[in-house]
Amino acid sequence: MPSGKYGMQEEWEKEGDQEIMMDFLLPTGIFLKFPVSPNDTIKSIKKMVWKNASSEALFGALGDPDAYVFTCINQTAEREELEEESRRINDVRPFMCVLRLVAREGDRVEKLTNTQISLLIGKGLHEFEAQKNHEVNEFRTKMRMFCEEKAQERQMLPWQQWMKYSFPCDLEPCCSPPEYGSVKSKNNKKIFINVKFEACDESFMLQQDPQDLPVALMRSALKKKATVFRSLRQEPEDYTLQVNGRWDFIYGKHPMCQFKYIFSCLRNGQNPYLTMVHHSTIHKYQEDQGSMYNQVYKSRSLSRPPPLPLKKNTSSLWCISEPFYIHLLQGSRVNAGEGMKLVVQAGLFHGSELLCKVVTTSEVTVCSEPLWDQKLEFDINVADLPRMSRLCFALYAVLEKAKKPRGTKKKNKKADCPIAWVNTMVFDYKDQLKTGEFLLSTWPSVPDKSDLLNPMGTVEKNPNVDSAAGLLIRFPNIRPHPLYYPPLDKSFIFSHHGIHALELLDYSFPDPAVRSFTIRCLRKLSDNELLQYLIQLVQVLKYESYLDCDLTTFLLERALSNWRIGHFLFWHLRSEIHVASVSLRFGLILEAYCRGNIHHIRLLTKQNEALGKMKALSDFVKSGSQKMTADDLKLCIRQESYLEALSDLLSPLNPSIILAEICADKCRFMDSKMKPLWLMYNPGAQEDMVGIIFKKGDDLRQDMLTLQMIQLMENLWKKEGLDLRMIPYGCLSTGNKMGLIEVVKNSDTIANIQRNSSNSAATAAFNKDALLNWLKSKNPEDKLDPAIEEFTLSCAGYCVATYVLGIGDRHNDNIMIRETGQLFHIDFGHFLGNFKRKLGINRERVPFILTYDFVHVIQQGRTNNSEKFERFREYCERAYKILCRNATLFVNLFAMMKAAGLPELTSFKDIQYLKVCNN
Repeated sequence: MPSGKYGMQEEWEKEGDQEIMMDFLLPTGIFLKFPVSPNDTIKSIKKMVWKNASSEALFGALGDPDAYVFTCINQTAEREELEEESRRINDVRPFMCVLRLVAREGDRVEKLTNTQISLLIGKGLHEFEAQKNHEVNEFRTKMRMFCEEKAQERQMLPWQQWMKYSFPCDLEPCCSPPEYGSVKSKNNKKIFINVKFEACDESFMLQQDPQDLPVALMRSALKKKATVFRSLRQEPEDYTLQVNGRWDFIYGKHPMCQFKYIFSCLRNGQNPYLTMVHHSTIHKYQEDQGSMYNQVYKSRSLSRPPPLPLKKNTSSLWCISEPFYIHLLQGSRVNAGEGMKLVVQAGLFHGSELLCKVVTTSEVTVCSEPLWDQKLEFDINVADLPRMSRLCFALYAVLEKAKKPRGTKKKNKKADCPIAWVNTMVFDYKDQLKTGEFLLSTWPSVPDKSDLLNPMGTVEKNPNVDSAAGLLIRFPNIRPHPLYYPPLDKSFIFSHHGIHALELLDYSFPDPAVRSFTIRCLRKLSDNELLQYLIQLVQVLKYESYLDCDLTTFLLERALSNWRIGHFLFWHLRSEIHVASVSLRFGLILEAYCRGNIHHIRLLTKQNEALGKMKALSDFVKSGSQKMTADDLKLCIRQESYLEALSDLLSPLNPSIILAEICADKCRFMDSKMKPLWLMYNPGAQEDMVGIIFKKGDDLRQDMLTLQMIQLMENLWKKEGLDLRMIPYGCLSTGNKMGLIEVVKNSDTIANIQRNSSNSAATAAFNKDALLNWLKSKNPEDKLDPAIEEFTLSCAGYCVATYVLGIGDRHNDNIMIRETGQLFHIDFGHFLGNFKRKLGINRERVPFILTYDFVHVIQQGRTNNSEKFERFREYCERAYKILCRNATLFVNLFAMMKAAGLPELTSFKDIQYLKVCNN
């Protein structure tokens, strides 16, 4: 083997179906060697082993194939049992091409479930067990019982209530039909809906009032069926309506025009296509899921572990009046330059508040294992320590400088070179004072770099110092005791209610009573409202002191009561599983969710496999030694393993959308730096093609946040009767600097429209008629006025949104327009006033983006058409005033995102732009 190359990584990364020679070790002592295809499944390879072993000695000693399982050494140098035999060997990618066959031990169903969960969440469950942490073990036991009980309760629901979990209604924020400004659309009077019955090719075109309830449409459909086929009349309560080709259902006591699918059809002048589904079909779905739960839950005992013995001879905190102190022993793995001294600073924090003066150790000479062996005493008594106090440390390298004359001010250690910092709870997860020795050696990234003694539970290494330093601290040997605390100021709590209580989840409010009160307020949110704020709620999990907290339980409870919430909770957690500071917490929550939704594991695994293939395609496009073409990409997608993985899945962007068949001929990659993949799907059933963009190399969480805010703005506007035709397209971060973006159909960039309408690229941007002429070509005759109205409304909405959010880098390549006239913005790499600069000069001088081209369209090409522009101005004013009345909500939501580590949102200073705009 060439020096510096280990394992079979290069073999697995080769494209095509070239066979690989593999070794097989049998429990009978027999050794086999034969080639396999990278696309072979573990199950098919096992059959080949049995076939080859049949001519070898001791074959009769082998039992049934199901009694054995393959093991291998995986890419992380760990022994892995390949319980999931539907996986291809190319997806397993053993470190060496050796598989060992061993007899199965333990419960196969339980082991298979554990394997599936480990592969899905990207973290082996054995890592949790290896922690040997009582808090981790207790959390896993408690959450497993909680989630499995929720799953069993769900399976006992009547079919109508079960549907609310599995197929929650996708609703608009208000029940008004679409309007064009103050003029209602003609379609608002009656709509034609195509309805067919399942397992029947015949369909009926029925006319219905958009404000009717779904039951009225079902009653009409049953009446029509009885008339045409002379069949017995049936009750509409035995049916529900499904959108053709989607896992999207129309039911309940909501006007039909409030369902997003119907609303979209009304707005675009299209006829909805629906299917009448009998309750027996829904029962079958429910029973299929129930059989999966029963198989898993019956395979193990649900016995509760015995309770911990009570600790005796405890003392009340109020009785300990001596100062709090720790004993700093030594450092480990410290790597700093010669000629430096090391010093540690420590501070006690409660939330963001410093409880007493920071203490500093003596200086020691740099070495790998620096020894302090020093007592650090704080100017606060143990009795005065509030619950959730944090002990924060900062390790500095003090540079040797020329001595200053006597009488000069003592130099500030914080001005020297920081190596790393970390913090820990003063109390353990049972709220008892910590005792014993603790090695602090985890250094994740800091979202707020304004204070080196950071109270937020996060840490950062200095980029100039190669160190993974740790500190060994001994807490004083005080006998553990219960901790009591005085009652909170109730007037403070009651001044925060409803959605405004969100700010109490910030790290500045660590008290569990405050956080519990906030969760009680959030329980009043509807499922759609909770989905609106789910990104922030996942981020503030990072501020929780313990694994078992009210916020975690609340999110799991709602996720197990609404499949859509569960879907997005999974991906928001999964996308940050690589972050060391939250990997354990997020992994445990993901495991608990999977335990409570066994059926969802299969659907999410399919999405995860598709994303893995998209990542491989992206790497293939980027790393090619020669210039890649779209034909090379299409050829790769046509391989059996790619076609299978990339087809027949639910879209991670919207789990109601079925991505049935990938159309390789229409796939391509884009010309931008990260070479995003443009993938097209054929969903069938009266649906147009669906497109998604896979992007690897950029952090999409800032785009997600911006689009969330635009969606929230649109909801607020709609609730007050103002529909500004916004397009907050789907965007989802699925991992470390990768994710998916929805393709908005029938749209193009302003830059492309200008280039295509001009003979010269240099003069394209100055062609004021290009945009208006393009709209005229797409909307002939009487369609032009509605298209210009769509443009006017959407232009007003995005002008206000980009102004309030301080979105930068606005140019004609990231402003798009649909053929219907809707304008929308894309690529939100800069916001909150972080405008691009070149040579120290702002490239964007005006925060309110309104070009003369846009005004030209709004005024319908006439310079004296002030009436049209005045309507545009009124839309802008009305939209801005609505946002001003909700300014606090936007500020709170941005503040909750500080923990995400976005480069342009790390402290309250970054939110100042938003506050100014909303004053």
